[in-house]
Amino acid sequence: MKHSASVLKGKMREALVSVLPLALVILILCFTVVPLGAGVFLGFLAGCFLLIVGIGLFSLGSEMAMTPMGDYMGAGMAKSKKLIVIILMSFCIGALITISEPDLQVLATYVPSVGTWTLILSVAAGVGAFLVIAMLRVLFGIRLRYLLLVFYLIVFVLSFFVPKSFWAIAFDSGGVTTGPMTVPFIMTLGVGISSIRSDRGGKNDSFGFVALCSIGPIMAVLVLGLVFGTHGGEIPDLTPVEFADSREMILAYVHALPDYLLEMLKALAPISVLFFLYQWIHSPISQERAIKIIVGLLYTLAGLTLFLTGANVGFMPAGYRIGEMLGAKPYAFILIPIGVVIGYFIVAAEPAVQVLEHQVEEVSAGAIPKKALSFALGAGVGISVGIAILRALTGISIMYFLAGGYFVALLLTFFTDDVFSSIAFDSGGVASGPMTATFLLALSMGVTTARGGNILTDAFGMVAMVAMTPLISIQILGVIYRIKLRRAQAEPETMEPIVETVIDF
Repeated sequence: MKHSASVLKGKMREALVSVLPLALVILILCFTVVPLGAGVFLGFLAGCFLLIVGIGLFSLGSEMAMTPMGDYMGAGMAKSKKLIVIILMSFCIGALITISEPDLQVLATYVPSVGTWTLILSVAAGVGAFLVIAMLRVLFGIRLRYLLLVFYLIVFVLSFFVPKSFWAIAFDSGGVTTGPMTVPFIMTLGVGISSIRSDRGGKNDSFGFVALCSIGPIMAVLVLGLVFGTHGGEIPDLTPVEFADSREMILAYVHALPDYLLEMLKALAPISVLFFLYQWIHSPISQERAIKIIVGLLYTLAGLTLFLTGANVGFMPAGYRIGEMLGAKPYAFILIPIGVVIGYFIVAAEPAVQVLEHQVEEVSAGAIPKKALSFALGAGVGISVGIAILRALTGISIMYFLAGGYFVALLLTFFTDDVFSSIAFDSGGVASGPMTATFLLALSMGVTTARGGNILTDAFGMVAMVAMTPLISIQILGVIYRIKLRRAQAEPETMEPIVETVIDF
């Protein structure tokens, strides 16, 4: 009991360190150029508290439940060595866990002319299909870069035949559907399935699952755009509700909390039932381990409920109001450097990012330190937010940035180690989580509204940009790592541990 309390305390401390820099940046803005109303400001402070508690509980729950569940099922499928079992189970897991993603439900309401469940089921099928491809890649030792080249070429060719209003939402969907529910499970599933191979390449191939699964939703939405076009649908009012006073703010939290609790119960139920059914048929786990996983699921449920409530009720109105107020000012372009700073710090508050950093450090045995990965990820996201705000201010088409960015990212796969490419493309889906889909998207919507732009084409695309730039920044980290490693090998007498010399800050 003491040990659990100590671990939880440590997780809360980590969560505080993750959220505090972002909160301080926003507070400085509130006390200087964009004074918020009392209700919105208090809602933001309450949201900060819920984010800290939510991230701490989710992080502990992920370690106790989601990680062991994914590892167990991946190892179990690998041991069966039955291709048909691996294919069917992978598709079911990918589809079920995608339907569980809360942000997908929100995204579905934004797409004109396409029914909500038509989009949800199509995206789920896309993720399921690409999880199958990811599994087969590991089993047959196919290099990730070739699959990425082929599938992204198909994506960009397909986009030329789809209405422009679908571009931003299609690429946004790739980031949104790989959120806090999907990432821990899919990443550890990759570790489990890669255990069938004894070579080092098999260990490195445990990364790249999120990268491939992010392509499925993009293709699914583009195909839907090709079929349905833009006729017959209306975009809902996306303006977040702002609070008039503290009483209205408290009531908003009171009403939202049960809704998000129910949402997360629905999200966790399918994958939990599938896991316990699978282990009961395959190889029942011990009672002690089952209880630990159930407790972990409860921590996960509580953590994500608090996190999503704080992000949607507290952060979204604040983000929209800051964007709207600054976007209407003559010096609106100051939002670009502000966005870079916010983007750098906001990535640390994404729950799934902490899962990625922990697994990268663990699998690489410290060769890829958390500090270097955090810096590269933060820098990439910061740049992406700056570009997204530039788009909201000017209305520049997102395809100019996406086509150029993915060309550079795919080109870099030939100049860095496979493991860095896999981690980079994984990190794109991981970084674009609920914080991006709430605060940053609301910020972009506020700017677009103030400038009189088109929300569908100018504001959306924020998630897509956040999902793209880490592909470049982390592979650049990989190039630096390769250069330092070669220097160290060339001068063995001065060789230091790589964990200390990847990046000198």
